[in-house]
Amino acid sequence: MSSALKWMPLVAALALAGCARDGYYDDRGIDYVEAEPSAPLVLPDSRDNRRYRDAMPVPKAQGAFVSQGDEFRVPPPRALGAGSGVEAGGVALREAGNQRWLVVGAEPGVVWSELEDFVAERNLAVTRRDANAGLLVTDQARFSVRPGLQSGASELRCEQGGEPQEGCLRALQRRFEARGATASASSLAVQGPGDRPSPLLTQQAGEWRLELPFDLERTWAELSYQLEADFALEGRRELLEQDSDAHVFLVDYLTLSARSEGMWETLTSFGGEDPQRIRLSLEAVGPERTVLHARSADERELTAEDRRELLERLAGLLG
Repeated sequence: MSSALKWMPLVAALALAGCARDGYYDDRGIDYVEAEPSAPLVLPDSRDNRRYRDAMPVPKAQGAFVSQGDEFRVPPPRALGAGSGVEAGGVALREAGNQRWLVVGAEPGVVWSELEDFVAERNLAVTRRDANAGLLVTDQARFSVRPGLQSGASELRCEQGGEPQEGCLRALQRRFEARGATASASSLAVQGPGDRPSPLLTQQAGEWRLELPFDLERTWAELSYQLEADFALEGRRELLEQDSDAHVFLVDYLTLSARSEGMWETLTSFGGEDPQRIRLSLEAVGPERTVLHARSADERELTAEDRRELLERLAGLLG
């Protein structure tokens, strides 16, 4: 190779660098520094809210952005794919004790419209209708619609004398299953306002706990469903027992510190990871307020950081 050719790459690089400095390749870095936010897009009041939803929603962080001293760290957003909530337009049965209801992957306003069509098609005599309260009473059953624990979901009940009506729930479930199979997801799933209550990580007497803005039985039913689906990975996270009367779960969970130690032991060939047995307990502290505690169920201590990381995962399942 000639000496002239050897210098070609360097010459080309210098030439390109010169082009960039001379303006052939515009440096936009300063534009971002000096950029100012523009006014948000405002849609007309006459729009049909059911036609609009976030194309790429950003998961919300669990916990409060309140300084906890030197140990504070920003709580992470819910992991994508965590949990097994009802998909847009989907429907699933939930139960707690003798109570049963449906969880529908749509906002209450959309579910309410479908419920009114359901009642009209069966010629049920309506004795009370309160759309604001999500209450529809007929001569055969009492229907109620309320926001679900999961974002973008609703709870639908069909009762008579305080008892769930199995046949009614099955008929409603079939209707929403058929509706979800024939309609686009966006026509059933409508995102509501972003100010809905969500799980909140707090500290009391130095112990991390998870505050949930839902009543005890609803929280138990949803957490039981989510744990059965998500805590099914042997050696990592596993649901072992659940006591519906005491509202307690027993799980094996590979804590954050165990995962960190396991990575180091794997690299040094000293051993493997060992999950810790943990008791999760729900405590009612108000009509619409439940607290979730996580405490060690074996001889090992559950550190504050490990407790917080586990509760963050559970918040993601419920939020």
